[in-house]
Amino acid sequence: MKILFCGESFPEARRQLNALLPNDEILAFPPEMLGPHIANADVVVPLVTRVDANFIQQGTFGLIQQFGVGLESVDIEAATRHGVRVARIPSEESGNAASVAEHAILLMLMLSRKWNAITAGRREGAQVPWGSPAGQALRDKTVCVVGLGGIGREVVRRLAGFRVRIITVDDHPGRTVPGVEIARSCSLAELTESLAHADYVVICINYTPDRFHLIGKREIDSMKPGVFLVNVARGGLLDQDALLAALRSGHMAGAGLDVYWEEPVDFGHPLFSENVIATPHIAGVTDVSYEGIARAFAENMRRYAAGETPLYLANAPALPRATKPRI
Repeated sequence: MKILFCGESFPEARRQLNALLPNDEILAFPPEMLGPHIANADVVVPLVTRVDANFIQQGTFGLIQQFGVGLESVDIEAATRHGVRVARIPSEESGNAASVAEHAILLMLMLSRKWNAITAGRREGAQVPWGSPAGQALRDKTVCVVGLGGIGREVVRRLAGFRVRIITVDDHPGRTVPGVEIARSCSLAELTESLAHADYVVICINYTPDRFHLIGKREIDSMKPGVFLVNVARGGLLDQDALLAALRSGHMAGAGLDVYWEEPVDFGHPLFSENVIATPHIAGVTDVSYEGIARAFAENMRRYAAGETPLYLANAPALPRATKPRI
């Protein structure tokens, strides 16, 4: 089969898949060069490229398979209308959720221990007194985890060892994490009120169009002074202008970001002159995550080529495209 990656990022993904799918042709092109290759693709891997009705109509592919979880760049309604199945790889089953959760904790710790101040002092050769600056411990602090899906649950499991007070906000407020005490479980309708109690806010919730700027000026203003915010979900959930204003005013002490309003992001943006720990969408880029996602991806390629129903579908077209994969 011809498997078309809509972008050249995440090269390790393709290396792993080449080993698992030696008889398939795995292609990768930047978005502006995809046009001539869409017609010959059997499977499209969107990454962060917009796959809409126009894109779908250019090909005869029957499956859009994400290498990971996020499908915000895919017009699922248009895919369903054209008989194209859309699938993702669940984060918990692949190991991705555990990797992203570890990164969220890393960002929290770097903010708490004033990593930017430490590295700036070292770069500038400043005579900083030994034993300075003093950091902030996580112990006895309150952490609000927004989203209790796969990543959120993994974050909560790891936070339990730090002896923090945990508040969760979720669209399924009854969800729990076995073995972990959650001080308060809230619905999305209680988001603003829940944020007001937090020393740290960690955004883990799935992105949908109706959640654009879920964390905006009103929500940030409701947070207590000195709060730290971490986003390892999707950039569209967070209003970057409101974040910048809060950092500049000192209302927010710092932010840890792995996802952005546009990707790749321009690190020359004024936001990155503030106390921001910024990483290039690498929270899930680990050996464990890649191995788990690649195995699940390869299994779906096998199922699709054999005419079986792929796993982890996000839609169910009434009349799937009757395209015979080129083997």
